[in-house]
Amino acid sequence: MSENIKFLAYYLPQYHPIPENDKWWGKGFTEWTNVKKAKPLFKNHQQPIVPGELGYYDLLEQPEIQEKQAQLAKEYGVDGFIYYQYWFGNGKMLLEKPAEQMLENKKVDVPFCFCWANETWKGIWHGLDNPEIIVEQLYGGAEDYLNYFYYLLPFFKDQRYIKIDNKPMFHIYRLDDIPDVNLFIDLFNKLAIENGFNGVYFVSTVNISSENVLKNDNVYGVVGIDAFQKLRYSQLFHFKEDTLFYKIERHILYHLGYFDDLGKRKKPLVIDYSKGLKKINMEFPHNKFIPCVIPNWDNSPRSGSKSMIFIHSSPKAFYNYFKQLMTYIEKQPHKPKFVVLKSWNEWAEGNYLEPDGSYGRKWLEVVQSIKKEFFTNEI
Repeated sequence: MSENIKFLAYYLPQYHPIPENDKWWGKGFTEWTNVKKAKPLFKNHQQPIVPGELGYYDLLEQPEIQEKQAQLAKEYGVDGFIYYQYWFGNGKMLLEKPAEQMLENKKVDVPFCFCWANETWKGIWHGLDNPEIIVEQLYGGAEDYLNYFYYLLPFFKDQRYIKIDNKPMFHIYRLDDIPDVNLFIDLFNKLAIENGFNGVYFVSTVNISSENVLKNDNVYGVVGIDAFQKLRYSQLFHFKEDTLFYKIERHILYHLGYFDDLGKRKKPLVIDYSKGLKKINMEFPHNKFIPCVIPNWDNSPRSGSKSMIFIHSSPKAFYNYFKQLMTYIEKQPHKPKFVVLKSWNEWAEGNYLEPDGSYGRKWLEVVQSIKKEFFTNEI
């Protein structure tokens, strides 16, 4: 490749107690709570998963963990972290302390940016039958967006913050949920220029209800989006909703016991990692598209019977999948600047690169091997 591609990994900060989680889930709740109590749901189901050398860390009580994470990332070819950032509107934030701590600690020497995880929190996320809203995502208009920008500004100004052509990179999880999205984008760009940048480099994660973005580089008339990123992998359903074949498939799965009369899942969806990812759609719909890869997935610690589980995931299977994607990318006339790795540390989703008790650093060694194989001057 003539130009090296940067590998950016999502980073979850829910590894310290907060009063809200204490109230909702019990005192001391963190992401580790669900990881520790996980149980196997079928024969040879590998649960609970145990972390490796970093242990069951607390990001606030052990600030050195962020330094070790940065060292591991740099050593094995992860070029930066995408911190999930929870701004619920009207100044309400959650889990912001690890990023704030990182900002002050220059020893956490790895590039980073934010993904605004703009989604309402519900109890159903944790496998509960209670769908009630825990904390609602609100959109307060221009004044609230102004306050949000100025909260982010010290991060944007940090030399470690990822910038493209002097534009801070900023991911948006659910672009279509923002009711006044053009106002939001225009205001952020205006404020960025006023503060010495060339604007904001917006990335939509394309976690949206429409497939239109996969056909062109515009969404609902939204302008100013620099890149789009979507993880597209085969699930149990093979046909599109609202089609006859989808209804037939759903009917069969109902009689196999996967769903109840209300359509709620009763058993986990179990997918072979390699076979499922062979069906991945690697066609790049347009030049702004950023591919995303996953090393593993098993969110049963969080979602129980409502989970989706990739069985037979392993560093070897991850390597084969990653190499297949990079080989495809190498053939594209317009190569992406980035590949997103999902994720660095989403342990309750069984979705991580950090060392674990079974494979040690082998997940990271895959990233390192891909870097060496495709970028000869890397590592």
